[in-house]
Amino acid sequence: MSGLQPGTKLWLGRYSTFFVIVALALLGLLLSFTAHAAWLWLFCAAMPFVAIGVFDMVQPHHSLLRNYPVIGTMRWLFEDLRPYLRQYIVEGDEEGRPYARADRSLIYARAKKEEDRQAFGTELDTYSSEYEWMTHSLAPTPVAKEPFRVTVGGSECAKPYSAAVLNVSAMSFGSLGRNAIEALNLGAKTGGFYHDTGEGGLSPYHRIHGGDIVWELGSGYFGCRNRDGSFSPERFAEKAADDQVKMIEIKLSQGAKPGHGGVLPAAKVTPEIAEIRGIALGEDCISPSRHPAFDTPAQMMEFVAQLRELSGGKPVGIKLCVGHPSETFAIIKGMLKTGIRPDFVVVDGSEGGTGAAPRELADHVGMPLREGLVLMRNALVGAGLRQQVKLAASGKVTSGFSMAANMAIGADWCNAARAFMFSLGCVQSMRCHTGHCPTGVTTNDARLQRGLVVSDKAQRVAHFQHHTVEALAELIAAAGLEHPSELLPHHLWHRVSPIEVRPLDRLYTFLPAMALVEGADETPYAAEWHAADADSFAPRRDVGPRRAA
Repeated sequence: MSGLQPGTKLWLGRYSTFFVIVALALLGLLLSFTAHAAWLWLFCAAMPFVAIGVFDMVQPHHSLLRNYPVIGTMRWLFEDLRPYLRQYIVEGDEEGRPYARADRSLIYARAKKEEDRQAFGTELDTYSSEYEWMTHSLAPTPVAKEPFRVTVGGSECAKPYSAAVLNVSAMSFGSLGRNAIEALNLGAKTGGFYHDTGEGGLSPYHRIHGGDIVWELGSGYFGCRNRDGSFSPERFAEKAADDQVKMIEIKLSQGAKPGHGGVLPAAKVTPEIAEIRGIALGEDCISPSRHPAFDTPAQMMEFVAQLRELSGGKPVGIKLCVGHPSETFAIIKGMLKTGIRPDFVVVDGSEGGTGAAPRELADHVGMPLREGLVLMRNALVGAGLRQQVKLAASGKVTSGFSMAANMAIGADWCNAARAFMFSLGCVQSMRCHTGHCPTGVTTNDARLQRGLVVSDKAQRVAHFQHHTVEALAELIAAAGLEHPSELLPHHLWHRVSPIEVRPLDRLYTFLPAMALVEGADETPYAAEWHAADADSFAPRRDVGPRRAA
């Protein structure tokens, strides 16, 4: 090829693989006639690649394939396989995002009632800046025999609820298939914990097995809405009266996509989804980015009171990913102004999961769970409301230690979503938004859902929850305590550098009772507290200096 022009050499180089495959196909065909019929196998093996090469050269969409037929296709193939190759071959036990293999393996083991103990010591780097540990006591207490419970519902509740300390977080029917929803609810029934419906409405699959339900109301009010999307008190009261519905949760925002509404295209609105959500068939299903039922924190508290009354006195709470601190304090001022308190607040960390979200929102909007939980705890404690309002944490809860860490900061209980998906068999294929989930969890494709057997997976859901709470009980006993409510920030230590460690109460500010009401100027939140207004989510004054024009 030394005598060829440079352009010709480049052309031959780009198409050389395709030419070799064509030559092999022709050679196989020729030898099958002249030598032995077995050579026909070479022809048959090469022809699919010839067809791929021809298609690559004539298709108009991908320049790489047109310029490098067959080789370009192999590149796309390996790119598609990359997540699986990393997960199953390349990744170490403590690597992998969003969940490390070690975390997934622990969940799988507990769900299947397999060995979950570890030999030969920790694999964690105890001198890395991410390492944390709980302090233990030289006088441990006996491990609790009964599962821990938390009573939710204040004096305004006629029907308080005794909640488990680990429950199924919000996941809607539609995002999850019917078999997955059924398995989660049957597992909740078996294990004695609750199952949050997510904002997609109260479906028959949430109710068929009788597990405890927390009905989440998002901004679309699915299942209790009028034709124009406004809230329908009559429809809400009818469904909330169901004994299976134990609590009501108003979703203000979600960790993975806070401040973002949603649209389910008309093409995906099946007759079943339309009936469950109370929407029109053949029209886009809109979830507004904010609630139409209220415009201010004080009005939101009135909405809480309305739902409590309509439900017959069941606990009503709010769920949010913490955003502007002034808005959190505005909610607190709404409670103080109206005298109405939600029975609970669920803080959803920005590390929470979702079926699909814009990358910018998933990666860079909203407070991570720990910071959000500290802020909400300080808001409630600083206003003297903590004894009246329970606090829950949701976001990457996978083990007894992750639960204990949240509770040391102030959570009364924890919710988990993706961990329970793993217990159903999820393999973190990252295809939740495509409708092609290989394990049948996040798909409505009946052929894929067939792989998820409800009776079998429900047992795994119950086993995971039971063994994780059991592990929490062992940690509580090792710390010399009797209940998770006794955990405090100083029980959790964090490594700041290879030569410095601190307990959490020396890393974060934890306000004393009434500190915001009696002396906000003495706290780090003075500007945000003074800017907060019960009659507006927007701050009444600038929190920081304005940007120069």
